[in-house]
Amino acid sequence: MKIRLAVCAGAAALGVCAATVGAAAAPHGAGPTRVPGTPVAGAPVAGTTVGGTAVAGTSAARTTAPEGPGAARLQAALDGVHRAGMPGVFAEVRADGRTWRGASGVADLATGRPVRADMRHRVGSITKTFTAAAVMQQVEQGRIRLDAPIGDYLPQLVPGERGRRITVRMLLNHTSGIPDHIRYAFPSLQELPSPTAITSLDDNRFRRFRPAELIELGLAAPPAGEPGGPVGVYSNTNYLILGQLLEHVTGTPYETYVARHVIARAGLRHTSFPAGPRIEGPHSRMYEALFGVVAEPHEYSVYDMSWVGPGAALVSTVEDLDRFYGRLLAGRVVSRASLAQMQRTGPVIALDGTTIQYGLGLTKLEVPGCGTYWGQDGTAWGAGTRSMTRSDGRRQVSVAFNLQRWNALDASGRPRPHPIDAALETLFERAMCGAANAPAATGPLTPATGP
Repeated sequence: MKIRLAVCAGAAALGVCAATVGAAAAPHGAGPTRVPGTPVAGAPVAGTTVGGTAVAGTSAARTTAPEGPGAARLQAALDGVHRAGMPGVFAEVRADGRTWRGASGVADLATGRPVRADMRHRVGSITKTFTAAAVMQQVEQGRIRLDAPIGDYLPQLVPGERGRRITVRMLLNHTSGIPDHIRYAFPSLQELPSPTAITSLDDNRFRRFRPAELIELGLAAPPAGEPGGPVGVYSNTNYLILGQLLEHVTGTPYETYVARHVIARAGLRHTSFPAGPRIEGPHSRMYEALFGVVAEPHEYSVYDMSWVGPGAALVSTVEDLDRFYGRLLAGRVVSRASLAQMQRTGPVIALDGTTIQYGLGLTKLEVPGCGTYWGQDGTAWGAGTRSMTRSDGRRQVSVAFNLQRWNALDASGRPRPHPIDAALETLFERAMCGAANAPAATGPLTPATGP
């Protein structure tokens, strides 16, 4: 099985992938690394180093159903990700009415505090599905028309010919041609692989960006394509505009509307937009290696997320994410007709240059022999998340981890293979396919990327 995880740079426009480069690119050209055995729960998982810092975490599984959906194999795979170099990783898998939650490693490299499966986490671009659902609710009420020009609603924000040609649907499915703003908001990222590339990340930790200034950066950059072109280009700027559209038509702040009409409707208890740079409740520290250009990973769990807002600012738990996607795909967050629109996919060039199948805030992932999955990947500085639900709703997978951009760069600026890559592939294979003898895929599978 080759499930290619592409959890890529929060620095979207860098065009370099921060996570798995696929089994074909495993060390020495080998296939997926298989981790033998399962550590005793609570025993140290030693031998891991992150940026020169030794990690001695724990295999701290939290299993809600002892027989679980393949509990022992899932825990072994989690421990394998930690052993490969990930400080902490935690997950929930739901299968045929049973739920398993597990965790492995540490939430804090300095103290050794163990990571837990119920921790809150920055979920990055998974936020886009929430934003898209909110837009579709307004479409259902007749306040927004999917194929209306954005200039009909926000002529000052997206003026001129662009405002007349770009529709709401194009913003949702990334065919607007508006490029991502992040490399312009974080200009030092253009200096990679220099160690100074992390300067903008440090400088912007407490900066409160205004949506309009970020949107202006995207609009002022060279276009990524023609509006409505046959292949889209993934851009966080699109979702900043959609956040402004929601505020315009509802008269309510974006975060308030989503909290009341998407988060509450889905019955989520631990999902919210942070009011400032800090996360409330139990959470892990979040470590940014930025492709090894810094001597030690920088810790960014305290960070103002206004740089992405409606595209990637949400905080949630793996339990809430499974509940959200399960109820969304069951037609309980938007109507069945709206869901059908969200699942109309087309090719979109992801942030690592690969092509994905993207709808309106949803990614389609075909896993041969294991079914069709819908969901999203997400990253923030130091945090990675993936949540996928099978189309029949009978299997769900949500995984979170607290290190990003762990791959060193080669001479051409591409990420080198790392043991974490193959270990994550193994985890997702087991979580999404379940049975040990699941049929093998015929090639790499790439989901949505970005913050």
